[in-house]
Amino acid sequence: METEERSALCFPQLANASCRTPPSEDRHLVSVALPVVCVLTVALNLLVITAISHFRHMFFSASLCALLWPRRQLHTPTNLLLLSLASSDFLVGVVMWPGEIYMRASCWALGDAACLAYQLASFVITTASVGNMALISADRYVAICHPLRYDVQVTVKRIQACVCLCWLLSFLYSCVLLRDQMAEPGKCSSCYGECVIDIDMAGGILDLVVIFVLPLSVIVTLYARVFVVAVSQARAVRSHVTCGKHSKPNSRAIKKSELKAARTLGVLVLVFVMCFCPFYIYSLVGHVGFSSSAHYVVYLFDFNSCVNPLIYALFYPWFRRAVKRIVTLQILRPGSRQANVL
Repeated sequence: METEERSALCFPQLANASCRTPPSEDRHLVSVALPVVCVLTVALNLLVITAISHFRHMFFSASLCALLWPRRQLHTPTNLLLLSLASSDFLVGVVMWPGEIYMRASCWALGDAACLAYQLASFVITTASVGNMALISADRYVAICHPLRYDVQVTVKRIQACVCLCWLLSFLYSCVLLRDQMAEPGKCSSCYGECVIDIDMAGGILDLVVIFVLPLSVIVTLYARVFVVAVSQARAVRSHVTCGKHSKPNSRAIKKSELKAARTLGVLVLVFVMCFCPFYIYSLVGHVGFSSSAHYVVYLFDFNSCVNPLIYALFYPWFRRAVKRIVTLQILRPGSRQANVL
């Protein structure tokens, strides 16, 4: 019996100081489902990064602009924001998902310093991803609600500065949140073989406000304003074309655009809430230390990075055409950067 107990330890030579190996429950989840989600997160976001970086005539159109004014294209500042979002979500698939799979399947054997580096990277990536979403909502707000000011207020240099500031603030915020762990790596570990963090109630509330409440408030407020302006403009156009000869087809097209715009914005906000709410609800009830049952809310939290490219890119025809050229290796041909995939 004693031999069996020792075999269940991560480090049998350390006896009682060692953690037990993770339970073998949910084996299919760890060995099949999570790796599949990890690969999808990496692949989808890599496709977005490649499409935007490779094609010079790639312009990501904000959903409502593309729906209400099909021939209008936004400028490259929007591309930079989408590229930053895809990069942060790509890092979720490269760093965070493999780390979660590793800790779920085996003991942590990389040491306290590597654990701290992993946790810090996770916080930075997640914070930057949320910040990028807020920046994209602000970009679309200016583009649709103040189109005449867009070229003046939103420039490439300003967006580059905003993106750099977003990543810098994400790093500084993560350092503040994990300052105790950085001062003493491994202080939260109760035994050898685990990698955990312990955030106090004040830190949990701060994280809730900074990463969830504020970004969600910004996104919902700006998109609500965007939708109201878009619908009013669509109705104005519809009332104008009613007096013309082609009133019925145009009216149906505008009405369809309204519904599609509402659905796109609804999906965007709904997925964000569905992925983030369980995590913060779990944290608020005092389970910040993350027991085994908390892995599921963490998985859902990270799953948002797999869905983001579907929301921001797969809804649009230009992305499907770009993916076709990438998958068929047409991007390797001379002059492929000049191809127009719009």
